[in-house]
Amino acid sequence: MSRDYSELNQAVGELFSIPRSRDEWERYRLSDDQVAFYHENGYLGGVTILEPGQIEQLRAELAELMQPEHEGRELWYEYHANESAVRDKVLFHALGAWRLRPGMHDILWHPAFTMAASQLLGGAVRFWHDQLFCKPPKHGGVVAWHQDYSYWTRTKPMAHLTCWIGLDDSTIDNGAVHYVPGSHRWDLLPITGLAGDMDAIREVLTDEQWEQFSNPVAVELKAGQCSFHHPLTMHGSYENRTDRPRRAIVINTVRDGVKSDSNEPLLAGVPAVPQGECLGGQFFPLLFDPAAIDT
Repeated sequence: MSRDYSELNQAVGELFSIPRSRDEWERYRLSDDQVAFYHENGYLGGVTILEPGQIEQLRAELAELMQPEHEGRELWYEYHANESAVRDKVLFHALGAWRLRPGMHDILWHPAFTMAASQLLGGAVRFWHDQLFCKPPKHGGVVAWHQDYSYWTRTKPMAHLTCWIGLDDSTIDNGAVHYVPGSHRWDLLPITGLAGDMDAIREVLTDEQWEQFSNPVAVELKAGQCSFHHPLTMHGSYENRTDRPRRAIVINTVRDGVKSDSNEPLLAGVPAVPQGECLGGQFFPLLFDPAAIDT
């Protein structure tokens, strides 16, 4: 049986250092302008999360996990070697890497992530689930326009946050994430597909909403930088047409206190959290409580 890192609800290695004082925590704090930009637009880009050595370890772990016979493959929540709905395009997408490798596990507790997440969520940060998205060179597939919460309605209230972390430079040409500013104020929309038609979203939009798609914002990032976005923010990413990969780790979190709204398992292979009970325990650990740095 492979080692399951979900049994360890704290960082287990030395890839990321946890601050020991309030002053050390403060160096990771977002500015007031950054927080205000997020709340106004529904996203925030250009936040540096990873250093070069950290990027290299995570790339190495990802390369192992993309091999079909890798150790720990029974621990995934979902694993799609190619989820693209378009012929001759490839989109690697998997959920649950934090259970399989130490770096993928420990990044959840990385203070450069948890401090910012706490500020944007407005409280203590609890883990929901992670994702890997990889677009190979020249034929990487799309991630179609969607709102994350449309896939997460089994948890309530809607107090969620997504962090998209690039392991490569992401550009318009290789599939950078695009956002529709202000769309976090829209109502929840139906799911129209994750990995196929970029225009399918038109079917569920009003004319006014569709007009806002005429000028989406591409958030280009350097490797090691991230973007954060609100659970209702409309976002998607186009094909990778370059000769280099576009690889990313996504960390999805909730504000502590979010509850299950289902008596079915929230993730494949995870014990059910009864409807009305708060997320917690082995698979939904508390990552950061801002109150703890004041004590």
